[in-house]
Amino acid sequence: MYKYKNTKIGLVKGDITKMETEAIVNAANNTLLGGGGVDGAIHRAGGPIILEQCKKIGGCPTGEARITTAGNMPSKYVIHTVGPIYKDGTKGEDKLLYNAYYNSLKLAKEYKLRTIAFPSISTGAYNYPKEEASKIALQAAMDFIDRENEINEIYYVLFSNEDYNLYKDLLEKNNLEKA
Repeated sequence: MYKYKNTKIGLVKGDITKMETEAIVNAANNTLLGGGGVDGAIHRAGGPIILEQCKKIGGCPTGEARITTAGNMPSKYVIHTVGPIYKDGTKGEDKLLYNAYYNSLKLAKEYKLRTIAFPSISTGAYNYPKEEASKIALQAAMDFIDRENEINEIYYVLFSNEDYNLYKDLLEKNNLEKA
């Protein structure tokens, strides 16, 4: 566990659907109707209530975020955000990915949530380069903490050892205090 100002930042290697945070973030597609990877796992673990609520929402533009219940999962809410499909890095992908993280944190604040868990957004089927994506994920969190400072714990839940070590190295390079 690391600390930035008053917020703890943790890394977990594992399954985001098992996190006991107030919210978990879903790397969704624009329809919010489920898909593969993290999105499919969240819809399966949470049950049909999530899909029902997503249908009522009617989709989500890239970089924005929407919220539903977490259904059968231990968290209370799922914040669905849509990261960009990586083309070549010149189509504003970095800003859209940053917004996906930042807007998820803004929605958590709006709902007075204090703990949140993120997957590595856009690095699976959307092909965002993992090292660049991890830097954007951390920068968005630090900027949010600098401006708002209302989230107690932010977790990055990573599926592979490679992703976990990438984030661990990044946190250490940023000289974040050990909590």
